[in-house]
Amino acid sequence: MIDLPTRQLMWAFCCVLLAMGQAYGQSQGIPDSVLQIETERIETIARAAKSTICVFDRLGQGGGSAVVVSADGYALTNFHVVEPCGPFMKCGLNDGRLYDAVLVGVDPTGDVALIKLLGRDDFVPASWGNSDQLRVGENCFAAGNPFLLAHDYQPTITWGIVCGTNRYQYPEGGILEYADCIQTDAAINPGNSGGPLFNARGELVGINGRGSFEKRGRVNVGVGYAISINQIKHFYSLLKAGRIVDHASLGATFSSNDAGEVRVSNLLDQSDAARQGLRFDDRLLLFAGREINSVNQFKNILGTFPRDWVAGLTVEREGQTVPLNARLTGVNDPFRLDELVNGVLPEGEPKEQDDAEREADPAEKIKEDQDADLPAELKNLYEARRGFANFYFNRLETQRVWGRFFQVDKSERFATKWTVSGSVANDKLQAVLDEQKSGWRLGQSIEVLDGLKATGELPGNRESRALSALHLLRRLVVKTPTSFGDFSSVGQLPLTAAGQLHDVLLGVHDSVECRFFFNPESGRLAMWEVDDGAGAVVCRALLEGAERPEHWPFAERVRFEFPDAQPIIVEGLKLELAPLLTEKEVK
Repeated sequence: MIDLPTRQLMWAFCCVLLAMGQAYGQSQGIPDSVLQIETERIETIARAAKSTICVFDRLGQGGGSAVVVSADGYALTNFHVVEPCGPFMKCGLNDGRLYDAVLVGVDPTGDVALIKLLGRDDFVPASWGNSDQLRVGENCFAAGNPFLLAHDYQPTITWGIVCGTNRYQYPEGGILEYADCIQTDAAINPGNSGGPLFNARGELVGINGRGSFEKRGRVNVGVGYAISINQIKHFYSLLKAGRIVDHASLGATFSSNDAGEVRVSNLLDQSDAARQGLRFDDRLLLFAGREINSVNQFKNILGTFPRDWVAGLTVEREGQTVPLNARLTGVNDPFRLDELVNGVLPEGEPKEQDDAEREADPAEKIKEDQDADLPAELKNLYEARRGFANFYFNRLETQRVWGRFFQVDKSERFATKWTVSGSVANDKLQAVLDEQKSGWRLGQSIEVLDGLKATGELPGNRESRALSALHLLRRLVVKTPTSFGDFSSVGQLPLTAAGQLHDVLLGVHDSVECRFFFNPESGRLAMWEVDDGAGAVVCRALLEGAERPEHWPFAERVRFEFPDAQPIIVEGLKLELAPLLTEKEVK
């Protein structure tokens, strides 16, 4: 390892050589503009090198590359780089120091992982770019640790051009899929995996991952691929929540007819796309704001979104254009992804003879595999849990979102009976909510909910489903996430297609899933939706109009939406508090 004084001396020597080169260039008649461009390129690469990471496992036997994306140490890399490392790894920066790092979240399908470097809060992050603005022929450069040559942690830089955009790499092994990726001739070799691809301005536009090595073995042949940074932006908050992230499926397949039209060839009735109005033989015109001219192009765009994202699509039916919004479902079996990441077989699946040592609890295996000398402060940053890469970071995100929401008021104010009143068209509404029973009166219609048992059944009529949604909201506020049930952070998802991203907390109680969407700026609740336990949203409640802190957490009105019925819009919301409801009052 080169010490700091030596590195400073080397940098000064390089500056002298640069000045001598410029003087020589001027003496040879090279235009100042050319020399200026060269100087700016050198300075841009020097800045980018500060955020480039050389990744090693804890024994220094393998690794790859990564890039810092936040001052507190979050960094992006490939899933296939961190997979053999386990939860902890070593990361070298060009300051000559080796840092401990911990796994945060993973996207096995997209081959992306998020890690966190430890020991500082002033790392130099790369500047996020916009990969959609890349054009074929523009300059770019890759930085990383090819063949693990960077023993001094000084990254290797390779310069090239953008050779192609929107490339689609078919899945390998049934999981790995590179969608909408960037092709470059900047040399990408084994060890560059997980490292950054920068544009000529030094902005991060991709994460290097794959190269076409088949013709000459594991040697660069000028065809490398990077995962676009705009795709990673869709997944970043989910990774930061410590999750094992899945990619999206629309719940429909498409095929091209003789006229070249892309039409629905198969459709799952239980998919949200079907519930929102997609029909067999609809012609797909637009998806996520992009024109669709082939099935491959649709799959390419679809692969850039995570599960549960809301995407817009426009179809043509009988000569009429029909705009739709649909919540995307997942591609992979969650148990399969969990096994891939945590090395755990799904419950009930028979184990092979050579897998006998694998335990049902991933935490036990991790404890056995950890180095005996692993510091306690590192061990405390990892928590194994099925469905998560590292549940420790999910707890952090849950606490952050909930803390912002609940700082508006104190829980003691709401540990009582709730009476929600308002008007629906010309009818008055009154809903009385408490722990054991809740009731709803709208005009002459009366619904009663027996605790949370009925939420597991989720009755078919819209009034009962709206009452269940209110009951679950009160339970969250009164009980808080720790007592609501199984509770976790999802990350950030849009309310609508192309809408603002919101922080999402997921609660599961009595087999019913409830997602709570919070405005990331104000911290206030914007919407919550209730699933039937099989992934179908049966009620969505949106808070609309001006916020009313005196009646927190409500706004001026709430709009209850249903996939199979007209919405219920409650105006003039008012929340009153009283002693807990008695059984006599309910009757």
